[in-house]
Amino acid sequence: MSEARTKSRNSPTGGSPFAVEAERLPDAKFSDPDWTAKGEPRASVPLTRLDTLWFNTGTLCNLACASCYIESSPTNDALVYIKAADVARYLDEIAWEEMGTREIGFTGGEPFMNPEFLAMLTDALERGFEALVLSNAMKPMRRHEVALLELHERFGDKLTIRVSLDHHTQAVHEAERGPNSWDAAIDGLRWLSAHGFSLAVAGRMLPGESETDEREGYARLFADKAIAVDAADPARLVLFPEMDAAKDIAEITTACWSILDKDPASIMCAASRMVVHRKGERFPRVAACTLIPYDKGFDLGRTLKEASAAVKLNHPHCARFCVLGGASCSA
Repeated sequence: MSEARTKSRNSPTGGSPFAVEAERLPDAKFSDPDWTAKGEPRASVPLTRLDTLWFNTGTLCNLACASCYIESSPTNDALVYIKAADVARYLDEIAWEEMGTREIGFTGGEPFMNPEFLAMLTDALERGFEALVLSNAMKPMRRHEVALLELHERFGDKLTIRVSLDHHTQAVHEAERGPNSWDAAIDGLRWLSAHGFSLAVAGRMLPGESETDEREGYARLFADKAIAVDAADPARLVLFPEMDAAKDIAEITTACWSILDKDPASIMCAASRMVVHRKGERFPRVAACTLIPYDKGFDLGRTLKEASAAVKLNHPHCARFCVLGGASCSA
């Protein structure tokens, strides 16, 4: 499957307001796992600990966004619904191998569309993990209000729901997510906030706006809508840099760590992995990164033990999102 962003039928312009402004990526870049196009040794990131294990619950979603990095939509089942029994086996492996994992993350698609999602979420919480659920807070989530309230009663802040709200204005959010997506997302946020859930919001950095502008805009929105999220807290309002695998970006060499004064241990794949079940494959597999589920170069095996190998930063997302963008999907 292509890793280029798809154009959404919902977007008024046929594109995304968050589009990356850069020249097209030269073919020579990110073509060799060991060497850059300039012949320099490519950087890699060793797994220091498995702090967060992600499960992609499936790519089916109630929305078709203009620039979904994983190409989720109401029709894309390239990643099929993962089963609760498969999730349980990975959680068992964490215990057997004494991996010390703190957090289990669930992403999609829209996780609440997976028929077995609540079972796997409950399993993770009952085993003592913190759970982070990425959702758009729309109808699929709202169908499970009673069950969510029960989980909140039992596990409190061990359960965090991070809601995607692409911008602090309706116009920009709906240019990305489609008409009528704003009110439903705001209503879902207000419901979660009113019932005291541990709550976070994921937004995007709009070209031309500074991080200060973004946080101030969200702060005004949260105050106006009575949503209990601290826009100044980077853990509660997570602002992601934009990604486009087709646009040019610098490759990361071994020399970059000292040039950028950056520790490889701060990169997302130093502490996390994601389990995916690709359509047509018999079993789930472990991918190096939440952002690159389809690229077989980032497939690390069937088990978490196999997946402990170092990750070579051989993809534009490695540079744009993690190393240069400084972002991470975990809480």
